[in-house]
Amino acid sequence: MVFLSRIYLAKIKRASRKYLKQGFRDSLKVFVSGGTGGNGLPKFGGVGGQGGDVIAVGSDNISLQDVFKRNQSKSYTAKAGRHSSHNFILGPPGESLKFEVPVGVTVITELGKKIGEINNKGEELLLAKGGTGGNPKNGYLGTKGQAYPVIFDLKLIADVGLVGFPNAGKSTLLKAISHAKPKIASYPFTTVRPNVGIIQYKDLREISMADLPGLIEGAYANKGMGHKFLKHVERTKLLLLVVDINGFQLSPQYPHRSCLETVLLLNKELELYNKDLLEKPSMLVINKMDTENSHQKYSEIKDLLKNLTDAARQCPEEMRPENFLKFSDVVAISAKEKSDDVELVKQRLRRMLDVLAQLENDDSKTYDVYKDIKDNLSEKGPSLV
Repeated sequence: MVFLSRIYLAKIKRASRKYLKQGFRDSLKVFVSGGTGGNGLPKFGGVGGQGGDVIAVGSDNISLQDVFKRNQSKSYTAKAGRHSSHNFILGPPGESLKFEVPVGVTVITELGKKIGEINNKGEELLLAKGGTGGNPKNGYLGTKGQAYPVIFDLKLIADVGLVGFPNAGKSTLLKAISHAKPKIASYPFTTVRPNVGIIQYKDLREISMADLPGLIEGAYANKGMGHKFLKHVERTKLLLLVVDINGFQLSPQYPHRSCLETVLLLNKELELYNKDLLEKPSMLVINKMDTENSHQKYSEIKDLLKNLTDAARQCPEEMRPENFLKFSDVVAISAKEKSDDVELVKQRLRRMLDVLAQLENDDSKTYDVYKDIKDNLSEKGPSLV
């Protein structure tokens, strides 16, 4: 009986970890090899065919996990060029090998040299060039194509990136505001892989929003999901910080952080990873305003949230960033209970992105993104703070 129990428990344990094999993949190493050039024909001065190239093509309908499943050998080799012959003085070239990869991929070598990026559907990137066909300069002997391992590093491309510590309500907001269906529960790290939702408007405008795994303190140093999360923030146009009005505590072993401390810590994590992230337009959402005493807590910090420099003076020195995010908007909501709050965030995000697009297309001036967005928002409606 004991023996059977052990077998049963072992099966449960193995099954419970199955999700790890099915998880989100944002990095994949493959081997690429261009085709060998065909040999020439010295007697008649014939030239061998050029070896085929290996080319990656951007697609919106594929993930790196799909790339892995389609070719688990993780090897891509193009066809060799044909030899020159009596019938074909110019040897036919080898067929190039093209395969799809997700948009947002950066391709690097094992030594870290960047080969290129694929940022648009249908965009092509040459990974390995085929060898030269045999000709008088190389003694009529075809050369081998380029061959080496490359790494696909995926950074999600989205209009809006949700940033926050675990259990702040990011998944709840994403579900309420878009057609995404993320797993939601009342414990940290419900989100273990990125979710991307599409916000749709009545005039058919669409905005993409990415909910990424929750940060923890020390994420910049790759603690928790660390760099797996932070690297995806780099390609978003707008940061949407979501913070629980009641603060956050990862577990009893960690200190409880107030709402204000949480905002500053998120600011610091972004700064330590890449200070350029602080230059992105950003919006702050204070969530869970349906909880007890939430309005009183918010009134105490409302003014401080408008100026994080002043807020930092009230927090321990180790929490203080050197540079601060400038929020174009601060909104207090209940993503779970109030649909009007969600609609308000939805409209504000659209306005911010519209203003940002307008400013980016205006090459005639240098502008302060934060100031111009805030001025434009105030012209279109009352402040939400």
